[in-house]
Amino acid sequence: MNRILIVGCGQVGRSLLKQRAGQAHFLATARRQESSALARALGARPLPADLDSRASLTRLGGVAHWVVHLAPPPGEGMEDDRTRRLIAALAKGGSLPRRLVYVSTSGVYGDCQGERIDETRTCAPKNARARRRVEAERQLRRFAARCGVRLAILRVPGIYGPGRMPLERLVRGTPAVNDGEDSYTNHIHIEDLAKAIWLALYRARPSRVYHVVDDSEMKMGQYFDAVAERAGLPKPPRVARSEAQTVLSPALLSFLNESRRLANGRLKQELRVRLSYPTVADGLAAWDPRGDEIQRR
Repeated sequence: MNRILIVGCGQVGRSLLKQRAGQAHFLATARRQESSALARALGARPLPADLDSRASLTRLGGVAHWVVHLAPPPGEGMEDDRTRRLIAALAKGGSLPRRLVYVSTSGVYGDCQGERIDETRTCAPKNARARRRVEAERQLRRFAARCGVRLAILRVPGIYGPGRMPLERLVRGTPAVNDGEDSYTNHIHIEDLAKAIWLALYRARPSRVYHVVDDSEMKMGQYFDAVAERAGLPKPPRVARSEAQTVLSPALLSFLNESRRLANGRLKQELRVRLSYPTVADGLAAWDPRGDEIQRR
């Protein structure tokens, strides 16, 4: 079986482990004992490593045939030094990984004013967080070209599912924007994302970009309304966009101010992913809100 290294084994990585237990020899980086215990319980061998510490990464070189890079960039700056350190560590091993899947973000496109876009759209990031993602993608492309590594970049929008619902926002009563002024948003269930990562390791074309997104066509407020209804919570109040600019946090505004609709043709045709939850409605129907009760408090 292949050895697969998961770098940044949070919720998405653990979902991958749950789905594919016994189908590969998994290793997972972990910065904390708690993370190590969770990875071990799901059948992975934990490797103590911190992408903010170059000295901790020496064991990663040559350890796996394939790599799944899930770690986010640093929270500040214009570059992704974490990805740079990871690449340096992988390049020092006795053998390079043959395949690498990087989970990026659809935020690299910036505001598309609600247009439907595919993977050929030029990146135009509007904030530092998205610029760091673009820079990480460039680093990985250079690494792949230089070293003959088969790279796939998955651009992912809002991930939802158990433990990833906006319940705290709904409980606080954070407003949403009036429908006529609202932005389109895109979604993928965490289990479908894990499935796409696995299939990308096998089926992705070299240095190819894929949108990992479901078939929903929703505006942001519609999404919050749907979650609220399923959870038995009040729907968020609606306000004008001008008022939202004064009451929402900068982080929320960064999402509100970007509107796009992602096409998923490559996901279905090239990776041949069959979505378990083709729409948000399907995902919510299968979700038990009681499992996320802690988020309500």
